[in-house]
Amino acid sequence: MGFKLGKQTRQYNTPDHNPIFRKKLDDGILGEANKDGSIYINKDIQPGSTQEKQVINHEKQHAKDMKAGILDYGDDWVRYHNKTYPRKDGKIKYNGKWKQEGSDSFPWEKRAIKAEKSKTKSITDGRAQSAAFQKK
Repeated sequence: MGFKLGKQTRQYNTPDHNPIFRKKLDDGILGEANKDGSIYINKDIQPGSTQEKQVINHEKQHAKDMKAGILDYGDDWVRYHNKTYPRKDGKIKYNGKWKQEGSDSFPWEKRAIKAEKSKTKSITDGRAQSAAFQKK
């Protein structure tokens, strides 16, 4: 999946060894889960905040699902439980309708949203964990 890395700063790892990087993300994107297990957090999110914890938990769920083979993605598709959905211009075709990536109507997003509320474990530097999968 092609994308520009830009300037990023590695902040810490989650207890599950997901490297967390703070970087400038596209407007409206709070976090991204990558196939290698790393997580990007929007640099504008306050470190240690509840929002940071929720985003990391959200993205960690996506990373776990990718590692387990439940979720995968490419530039023009998303695959969830072995069903492939077309992806184009920031939208995914699901149940016959094009919806914005990150829509809470997608089953993979529902799992991640549920994970946002999970109890957050502490990490090595005392900050919290988080998660998210939005777009390339």
